[in-house]
Amino acid sequence: MTGTTPDDRTALVTGGTSGIGLAIAQRLRTDGLQVAVLDLDRPGARQVAGDHGFAFIAADLSRRADCVDAVPQAVTALGGLDVLINNAGFQHIAPITEFPEDTWDAMLHVMLTAPFLLTKHAWPHLRRSGHGRIVNVASIHAQVASPFKAAYISAKHGVIGLTRTAALEAGEQGFTVNAICPAYVRTPLVEHQIADQARTRGISPAEVEQRVMLESAAIKTLLNPEDVAALASYVVSRAAWGMTGAVLDIDLGWTAR
Repeated sequence: MTGTTPDDRTALVTGGTSGIGLAIAQRLRTDGLQVAVLDLDRPGARQVAGDHGFAFIAADLSRRADCVDAVPQAVTALGGLDVLINNAGFQHIAPITEFPEDTWDAMLHVMLTAPFLLTKHAWPHLRRSGHGRIVNVASIHAQVASPFKAAYISAKHGVIGLTRTAALEAGEQGFTVNAICPAYVRTPLVEHQIADQARTRGISPAEVEQRVMLESAAIKTLLNPEDVAALASYVVSRAAWGMTGAVLDIDLGWTAR
């Protein structure tokens, strides 16, 4: 759902060459926005960007310098910046007592420090936009916890605090900041997790979906990336001008209990 006028704004989507990020980038492009996608500098990522007509920003978001440089690169490629989608992330599953400390540092940097830095450096461009939007793709794990995901859950909880604080500061400056919290989405990452758990538990992938991933959900079906992209499309639209500081669950009823 978008506004009634053509949308000629520009958007930067992190983690935009696969999964949820790619679906959001495709949807925003369909909505009329010019899109740059940010990802690690891999041939496959560049190929995806090229195939879809996206500008490509090569960056490692675990590195502060790459985060700082990403916004001016996007502005140069697009001619401005109106929308920032902080989506990039990764998971590592392990008990706290066995969690690698360097992995903890990397995950918090990619999923919490990087959104802060990108927000900070995008701020003047979004202020000038008149229709600026930030969407932080969090997770249902920004609202609830599960074992063995300490860094992921800590980072995602932090993203909600960042979203709400930034929304309060951005309100008088004419742009909005919101978060989307999906339950499990059928992405390459989740498919890999399903396969791993099926091997570990000695059950079928379908049983992993139903008995593990969807146990707490009211709707027993994994989301698709396009479902998240549809919500992001509305949140960045001009029609959503009055929505800011919102934490929008698309969680299959997970938190209704």
